Amino acid sequence: MGDVTDSVTPTVTPSTRTGLPSPTTPATGGPGPRLHPHGAVLGAFGLFSVLLGAALPLVDFFIVNVALPDMGRDLGASEAMLELVVAGYGVAYAVLLVLGGRLGDLFGRRRLFLWGMAAFGVTSLLCGLAPGAGTLVVARVAQGAAAALMLPQVLATIQATTSGPRRARAMSLYGATAGLSMVAGQILGGVLVTADVAGLGWRTVFLVNVPVVVVGLLSAGRALPETRSTAPAPVDGAGTGLLALSLVTLLLPLTEGRAAGWPLWTWLLLGVFPFALAGFVAVERFKETRGGVPLVPPSLLRLPSMRHGLPLLLPFCVGFGGFMFVVAIALQEGLRLSPVAAGVALAPMAVAFFAGALAGPRLVRRWGGRVVTTGALVQGLGLTVLAVTVFRGWPDLDVWRLAPGMVLGGFGQSLQLPVLLRSILADVPAERAGVGGGVMSTTQQTFMSLGVATLGTLFLSLTPRLGTGGAFGTALLVQLGLVVVMAAASLRLPRRLD
Repeated sequence: MGDVTDSVTPTVTPSTRTGLPSPTTPATGGPGPRLHPHGAVLGAFGLFSVLLGAALPLVDFFIVNVALPDMGRDLGASEAMLELVVAGYGVAYAVLLVLGGRLGDLFGRRRLFLWGMAAFGVTSLLCGLAPGAGTLVVARVAQGAAAALMLPQVLATIQATTSGPRRARAMSLYGATAGLSMVAGQILGGVLVTADVAGLGWRTVFLVNVPVVVVGLLSAGRALPETRSTAPAPVDGAGTGLLALSLVTLLLPLTEGRAAGWPLWTWLLLGVFPFALAGFVAVERFKETRGGVPLVPPSLLRLPSMRHGLPLLLPFCVGFGGFMFVVAIALQEGLRLSPVAAGVALAPMAVAFFAGALAGPRLVRRWGGRVVTTGALVQGLGLTVLAVTVFRGWPDLDVWRLAPGMVLGGFGQSLQLPVLLRSILADVPAERAGVGGGVMSTTQQTFMSLGVATLGTLFLSLTPRLGTGGAFGTALLVQLGLVVVMAAASLRLPRRLD
């Protein structure tokens, strides 16, 4: 993999400003990232480092799905507490992503990436050693906050240090990494829980992050160049608080409501949500009209790539997040598959996604945004095949009978996600890369959490009446409807993606 360079010159800070050794001095112990006449250079190991940082948070969002039954038995945790293990991470992650991007613009993306990755490793260790359910929830919230510090720096670094075909290649790899991480998280979770390494059981799904983080820190410390905004803005305290309030009042009650029996506090929080969101929008508009730099600048959202691309994340991520949650429960609780077998059932989807992601850049050069439409149609076909298989064959199904629908679904998704992520950031200037990446990641994570909450709640509510198979098939049909919306909306994407 060759070096990835940019036509825009980012700020490369010396060691006296970053608090880390300068990459061009002997203190690195090796060549490290060097200066390029046009700016910082992101070499092969640098790209590997940021893609590893992109994979970790997404793997951990899904890896716990197959481990939840074992967690509940070992810790004596209620269903509501187990859902907090999932929701605590997802809400903290979504709430702080935009702030993480702003901090990277302000203090340096390499610095924030390293701090975020180190914190992710520490909090993963705390999750793996948690003595009780309450401690695990607290550690998961902290892990989500660490992920929010790390992930925006990935997109910001790619956006600030690449252009043209090299940016297209890097973004395609990022999109492929994101999609594969979501599927691989549940496969890896199943393998680790079943293997029961050293008798640690479900704890290995968190402890496995520690050596991976060490590798990532060593690689990033040597190979990742420092970039930051040439005109960084201070943190928008009011905007940050209102955005956090908006996301918490939406995601927390939707995720916890069913398991908790929809108590009064869930309805009160949902009632607060529209007012918090309206307040956030008003404050951000007011700040920008007065010459300030809000947390989420309205002018950024008016860029054509953001305006056309961000809404498409809704049907895709809601469907994907909900599917991954539902399939983990349906296969284990309905078909009585072991965690590793439930993970293996998703392997055809992962292989198809990988193959499609490799072909994606060539297809985009020829067909542009129509690749997303084609991907939605292929995914829709896969969901149709999977739904028919479930309705006709449940509960006498195995991995092989599920495979055709999984393959088509995975291939269709691979033609959508990498292209969509690339198109969303196409018009974002390098100096706003951090906040642009944060906004996109927040949107993606929020919609995935909504998918877990809505499709998950639908599936669990229908199970007593329709059985696991009927509830699973119904959830698949709902996701099929979202894919139809995706296919229609994707026609607004430009035919040419630079």
